[in-house]
Amino acid sequence: MEALRIVIDVFIGISVFFAFAGVVGMLRMPDAFCRMQSSTNISTLGVLGVIIGGILHSLFILGDSAFAIKLGIMGIFYIVTSPIAGHAIAKGAYRHGVRPDKKMSVDKYGEDLVEDLPQETVPDAVEEEVSA
Repeated sequence: MEALRIVIDVFIGISVFFAFAGVVGMLRMPDAFCRMQSSTNISTLGVLGVIIGGILHSLFILGDSAFAIKLGIMGIFYIVTSPIAGHAIAKGAYRHGVRPDKKMSVDKYGEDLVEDLPQETVPDAVEEEVSA
């Protein structure tokens, strides 16, 4: 029982590490897109360790398999939705003119944006970056 408690604490400790590293990344990263990547790490890796620890705790210490199943479903839902939400936020920021500090060497999304949208809706910065 004591070894299981150590394993659960290790999973929670890993979550705390990733949450702390993500916060440091959000404070230290140079532009909005890098900060979004750090915040996605917090939400995905920081929460997953806690969920795994919670599943182990509910199964082996509490003996409540229904709660473990609920936590497992929450974990799957979180793994699927968190990266998609981060991508959607980054895509929306790009469409509204937020750009990285350094010029991107490959900007396929900017090229597609210029081709797919009517010219009056494309930000000027995108046209300049794609044509350069």
